[in-house]
Amino acid sequence: MKVLVVGTGAREHAICDALAKDVELYAYMSKNNPGIAKLAVEYKKGDEGDIEAVAEYAKEKEIELAVIGPESPLGKGIVNALEEVGVPCVGPTKESARIETDKSFMRNLFADYNIDGSLTYKVFDNYEDISEFLDNYEKDVVVKPVGLTGGKGVKIVGEHLKDNQDAKEYAKEVMDNAMGGFTQVIIEEKVVGEEFTIQAFCDGEHLAPMPTAQDHPHAFEGDQGLITGGMGSYSNTDGLLPFMTQEDYNAAVAIMKETLKAIAKETTPYKGILYGQFMLSKEGPKLIEYNARFGDPEAMNVLPLLKTPMIDVCKAIVNGTLDKVEFEDKASVCKYIVPDGYPDTPHAGEIIEVDEECIEDIGAKVFYAAVSAEEEGITLSGSRALGIVAQGKTISEAEKIAEEACGCIKGNVYHRRDVGTEELVQKRIKHMEDILNS
Repeated sequence: MKVLVVGTGAREHAICDALAKDVELYAYMSKNNPGIAKLAVEYKKGDEGDIEAVAEYAKEKEIELAVIGPESPLGKGIVNALEEVGVPCVGPTKESARIETDKSFMRNLFADYNIDGSLTYKVFDNYEDISEFLDNYEKDVVVKPVGLTGGKGVKIVGEHLKDNQDAKEYAKEVMDNAMGGFTQVIIEEKVVGEEFTIQAFCDGEHLAPMPTAQDHPHAFEGDQGLITGGMGSYSNTDGLLPFMTQEDYNAAVAIMKETLKAIAKETTPYKGILYGQFMLSKEGPKLIEYNARFGDPEAMNVLPLLKTPMIDVCKAIVNGTLDKVEFEDKASVCKYIVPDGYPDTPHAGEIIEVDEECIEDIGAKVFYAAVSAEEEGITLSGSRALGIVAQGKTISEAEKIAEEACGCIKGNVYHRRDVGTEELVQKRIKHMEDILNS
């Protein structure tokens, strides 16, 4: 079966890795990702956002199914364009992708359909209303652009902003610069708890949830520094995280199921991956936001654990016959290798050495992200370079394997050594215990 994967990063490399042994794999990517290039029978370099060009390529190659990796092409309507030329997709239509591309649509959906787990929020389009609201709001807030910002537009009072006065100024900056493509801003209540992610396969009606993962968005160890696209993540053997219960997981999945029903009523049936980012609070799971695709890095935690063949899952999604999807009962840890100084780095364009044989001998896997394979070698961009992923019987075992494998990368690079460590996991458990007992 001819399958096309659209996208360039480590998330798409993980998707390709899950598919490659069972399909004739094609790829459409903006840079020469060496991992994807090695798996594909053919690939084309081009702008993933040029949806007509992607559709033309798919038609030319007689592609039978497409899997869309990144959010930006989804927001532009790549699924609509591919379906017009007869290519079914794992990915939502432009209309359904608004669950990620328009955060006000997502919040209004929760309000209109009385879905549990929402936050107190307001959408603003002028500074005067923002100023008046924050002058009278006594709790700390979170400021979010309405549209897409690559996971880097959110700022939180107490972390990135000193107080609600700072929040006012940042909200004005978001609107003045139309950050994320909208001259609007969302201000939400700040919820205290532990963040977790549940990703789910969706066929428009049925939802098959995956193991829970926890991302580490701060750039530096000890959860310090700027919010990034994600510096690493872990999952646990039972599909839960050490600070949560089965009841917490079930409650979050129930929220996602209700969302799936609401999307179908408001737009088109949602077919693809629904990514729920939750905060586990004293009152239970609260929905922070949805993504309309796999997480990056969280895709690298769960896809290598798939027992059900990925191509079977993809076929069930497009055919509307999705059932239970099975995963190996293992823990996993992903650590992202990034250029030194990331997210502000002077090392873009430099060559790094990646010893794949060394990584495999240690028992880990490498997924290439924002790098490019050139004649002179693998070159860095200004973004995350590659994910090192390992599995084990425990989080601690997987972490030790991943950490050792990070030593197989040479160059001006950095990674968070604390992702998945016993010390950091215990910190998360203690934090949740303190919240529940407060």
